[in-house]
Amino acid sequence: MSAPCARRRPALAPAPSRAPGGPDSARRLTLVRRPPPSALAARAPGRPRLPTRAGRLAGLLAPPPDAAAGRLRGARGRGRGLRRRRCRCRRRLSQSVSPQQWRKEVSERSCSRRRRSLRPSACARGPARRLSTLAGRPGRPAAGWGASAAAACTPGPAPTCSPSPCWTAPLRRWRKSGRTSGWRSASSGSRSRCSAASSTGPSRGMSGRSACTPASSTGAAPAPARLAAPRGLRRPAEEGPPPPPGAAAPAGSAPGAAAVVASPGLGAGAGTAGGGGEGLPFRRGIRLLDSGSVENVLQVGFHLSGTVTEPATTSEPAMTYKVAISFDRCKITSVTCGCGNKDIFYCAHVVALSLYRIRKPDQVKLRLPISETLFQMNRDQLQKFIQYLITAHHTEVLPTAQKLADEILSSNSEINQVNGAPDPTAGASIDDENCWHLDEEQVKEQVKLFLSQGGYYGSGKQLNSMFAKVREMLRMRDSNGARMLTLITEQFMADPRLTLWRQQGTSMTDKCRQLWDELGALWVCIILNPHCKLEEKSCWLQKLQKWSDLDVCPLEDGNYGHELPNITNALPQNANHNPDSLSRPRRTVFTRAIEGRELHWQDSHLQRIISSDIYIAPACQGESERLLFNSQGQPLWLEHVPTACARVDALRSHGYPKEALRLTVAIINTLRLQQQRQLEIYKHQKKELLQRGTTTITNLEGWVGHPLDPIGCLFLTLTEACRLNDDGYLEVSDMNESRPPVYQHVPVAAGCPNSSESYLSLALEVALMGMGQQRVMPEGLYAQDKVCRNEEQLLSRLQELQLDDELVQTLQKQCILLLEGGPFSGLGEVIHRESVPMHTFAKYLFSALLPHDPDLSYKLALRAIRLPVLENSTSAGDTSHPHHMVSVVPSRYPRWFTLGHLESQQCELASTMLTAAKGDTLRLRTILEAIQKHIHSSSLIFKLAQDAFKIATPTDSTTDSTLLNVALELGLQVMRMTLSTLNWRRREMVRWLVTCATEVGVRALVSILQSWYTLFTPTEATSIVAATAVSHTTILRLSLDYPQREELASCARTLALQCAMKDPQSCALSALTLCEKDHIAFEAAYQIAIDAAAGGMTHSQLFTIARYMELRGYPLRAFKLASLAMSHLNLAYNQDTHPAINDVLWACALSHSLGKNELAALIPLVVKSVHCATVLSDILRRCTVTAPGLAGIPGRRSSGKLMSTDKAPLRQLLDATINAYINTTHSRLTHISPRHYGEFIEFLSKARETFLLPQDGHLQFAQFIDNLKQIYKGKKKLMLLVRERFG
Repeated sequence: MSAPCARRRPALAPAPSRAPGGPDSARRLTLVRRPPPSALAARAPGRPRLPTRAGRLAGLLAPPPDAAAGRLRGARGRGRGLRRRRCRCRRRLSQSVSPQQWRKEVSERSCSRRRRSLRPSACARGPARRLSTLAGRPGRPAAGWGASAAAACTPGPAPTCSPSPCWTAPLRRWRKSGRTSGWRSASSGSRSRCSAASSTGPSRGMSGRSACTPASSTGAAPAPARLAAPRGLRRPAEEGPPPPPGAAAPAGSAPGAAAVVASPGLGAGAGTAGGGGEGLPFRRGIRLLDSGSVENVLQVGFHLSGTVTEPATTSEPAMTYKVAISFDRCKITSVTCGCGNKDIFYCAHVVALSLYRIRKPDQVKLRLPISETLFQMNRDQLQKFIQYLITAHHTEVLPTAQKLADEILSSNSEINQVNGAPDPTAGASIDDENCWHLDEEQVKEQVKLFLSQGGYYGSGKQLNSMFAKVREMLRMRDSNGARMLTLITEQFMADPRLTLWRQQGTSMTDKCRQLWDELGALWVCIILNPHCKLEEKSCWLQKLQKWSDLDVCPLEDGNYGHELPNITNALPQNANHNPDSLSRPRRTVFTRAIEGRELHWQDSHLQRIISSDIYIAPACQGESERLLFNSQGQPLWLEHVPTACARVDALRSHGYPKEALRLTVAIINTLRLQQQRQLEIYKHQKKELLQRGTTTITNLEGWVGHPLDPIGCLFLTLTEACRLNDDGYLEVSDMNESRPPVYQHVPVAAGCPNSSESYLSLALEVALMGMGQQRVMPEGLYAQDKVCRNEEQLLSRLQELQLDDELVQTLQKQCILLLEGGPFSGLGEVIHRESVPMHTFAKYLFSALLPHDPDLSYKLALRAIRLPVLENSTSAGDTSHPHHMVSVVPSRYPRWFTLGHLESQQCELASTMLTAAKGDTLRLRTILEAIQKHIHSSSLIFKLAQDAFKIATPTDSTTDSTLLNVALELGLQVMRMTLSTLNWRRREMVRWLVTCATEVGVRALVSILQSWYTLFTPTEATSIVAATAVSHTTILRLSLDYPQREELASCARTLALQCAMKDPQSCALSALTLCEKDHIAFEAAYQIAIDAAAGGMTHSQLFTIARYMELRGYPLRAFKLASLAMSHLNLAYNQDTHPAINDVLWACALSHSLGKNELAALIPLVVKSVHCATVLSDILRRCTVTAPGLAGIPGRRSSGKLMSTDKAPLRQLLDATINAYINTTHSRLTHISPRHYGEFIEFLSKARETFLLPQDGHLQFAQFIDNLKQIYKGKKKLMLLVRERFG
């Protein structure tokens, strides 16, 4: 007898030797676990089938009846005795079969003999038995090996059996039966499910059937719209581990109980029935199948192959791809397609071939595993087979064939050290682990690609879709879920940006932080898997600890300071608890998952909670049992709230929605009891706390923004039980837009039978309790931003609920409790100074309650509008606090990074109240007082004022005077707040206030004019406020009569004079303008300007006033002001573009027009103040063109003669001009460059014009040129140009 053979993928092994020299003496290969041909007959349609937990793809393996019958007839001559002898021989030869496994298989063979009508024969060998079980049909017909496929069994109802007591054993270990898809108790060994039903064709889903008595449906393949899988194919539920202790049978334990969950794809949307997603591979595969593109389909053992043709398009020709699929126990274990698909889901060609096998089993050619076929050949046939194979593919296989031949002929080769040979069509051993195909390298490449893209190209959405895929796998109990998450985590840890961020000391982006948070939450679900094996859990924990120990591993809250409590620590039980003991030196995103190793599911109270809807308090309770139930007898779960919610999330994520729902109800009952106790404690301390006005009581660990998202988990668990559409978690419309979910009230099936509560009302209640919790603002930008973001997510989910009478009652009740909650509620009368504001939450409550209870809604919103951190600082405070709360003890004042966002939400709340209270004077006055007290941002108050103004002055209806007055009051407050501070919008605010006062009426304008000094600066008051108040537009807008106009004008003149006295530099001109119609006021304003001219007024201000006086017909006053301005001016030799040059020329022209005396008085000021030669020459030229005294002043006459430059007063100006040219020339020659030579020659030309004005000017200019030649003779090129121009 040959040596033992390893029971692995190799499917061929040496056969027992025959008589020497016999015809088969040359045969050396036989199948280790080859299926008898007759076993294939049992897989034909019409045969009874075994129930499989993953029976949705069972039809993939159902062979055509003709092919099975043919193989059956061809194998009948071998004899039953020989088959049994070879079976026993192979069992002994298999090295991987332990004695325990041997006894197990013997026992199972005995059992199957007693149930031949339902089970394959005991001697049905490995591949055949696996093939039949995989197909959902017994390996042997009831009528024996030779029975035909048609007469073996008539389809009919399946026998049933009662559930085994092992389903209710709370602490009993479970393990999986090797022969059936049911569950078996380790202690009793009895099968919990032993029934089956016949089936023809693929199995359908049977949701609603009993887990103990499944029945397979008959008929055609399932509807294509119901097929969905992570890679474009519908995937059956994994043959997962047993349920948690005390739980009911898992939903996936029957063929039809596996949930049909639509695949959300990777950012492509769900493939649910009635949904969109026409571009998904599954939809494309269906189109390829319907168009007849699948051909040459052949099934060899556990290997399916075929060709799929993509039809031609306008841009690409038709392409034919070869597709190969391997499967094992209703799972596709590997796929190969010629299209070269580079993604982590199945391509459309794999989908098309699989659906072809499911829908058209009669058209598929079925062959035995290739090792079985080889076994039937003699030596000549084998040689012919090999040579024909090599000839057909000699270019591909010849090198490999020769290499294998060399190794086989070598006695010492490795291939001869192992008995048997591999067979890719034989399938795996039944003891081997089987799981769905997952291309690990492709997953790694995809994650690496998305991470390298940062926040661009929707990579964040793609990674979130991969996380959603992991959750779907966990929900379907696919073992690839944890495997895929491990691959994702490895790529996340290998992200080079982690090292870069750590080296630079910068924090990661918000999108990356959110992805890491989701990663940590998923690992918590994996660790808390209620049916996870200890060795698997230990392996995961080792990996998590390894990742957590790395320096680049992100921290939980992104901050190295204050940390959150341990996941397994409940809140401290005494006031003297040291807060430092709650901290850990370093908490990473994986810390909570690692801490989950201390949690277990063996608690008997927990088991009873999640296993029964009618678990209530026993009649006779002990002292310890009383703490486990409330006064109505409903069970409580006294555990750290986020930790308890993590259990709920784990149950939800692993496909136990009912158990999660029961635990959720127990947690909510616990929160209710805690809320009642807090109210009782506050009643005893209310008087003392109100007197003090502050408290140190708060929660260090808030539920909103928590890494585990406890409130969101409870809310989703409850609302999912109330959804009307159950075809998938997400509904996708034809336009790929999310449809709002529709909920219905589902009564709570727990505890008190008289309870009228529904899961929907519980969802609303727990959301209100969580968001209304008084909690301290966490440290760090990301942690604070996460609080805001999580709150907005919860509110968006709440807004999807349609509030009916029951929900409104729940809302009113919870709001009253929150208002009366004291320091334990964020809406209580006394809260901690650093408590998280409730503005966004209160805005939702106000809008929801307003139609039903206006008084309560306004009371709640007015309570929530406060922002304690910006108000009076807290005093020492009280250090006493209830036993179940944490005291914020260190008086820390962290930076509130999100303060701007919080203030904007505060403004939104106030604006919502103002809009709702339109027309209600009393409420508007109360809201106004609250805004003035609690809102501290001038910009936000101004925004509120603008909003109120818009609401009060609609274009299509009358003005609301009450709300308009509120807008004016808010505007006045803004003016007072920004009067002494810098605000870039100040000018806009002033203009808006005048507009608002104009809308209110003339009395409002008079009021702001009279009290201007408390609202405006002098410049604003004169240039904007007063000017607008007396403008023609305002008079027409208000339809003012003469007395009203005079009143406004008088107030404006008074304001102008007051402003001019206070700030003459800025307000003198505006005061003159406002007072020009009143002589007395005008003279007073002019005198103020003259008095201020000797002080701090600049030459530009004086020139401006002087020009105004000339314009108004006061030239002498203008000359006086211009002379004062000239005395303040200093114009250097090189300032030939100074803005004051025009003012100087205007002043000289004014003095020249007034007469010779005025010009003579001004010229000395000009000579003293102006040193620019070009400006002086321009003034000199203008004065010699016309005669002075042409202004036409009464009492003066012009001489009509031109003034000479050789006589006063122009002689002084001429000398000053020549000296200026000489000085400027020397200054320019000091640092002149060759590129400026041309400009300098032009400058000398202008100077010569001035030199030539006096009689001896040409001599002066010639002497000047000679001096230049002598002094600057080193500048030869320049002097050459001077000689060429001037001699």
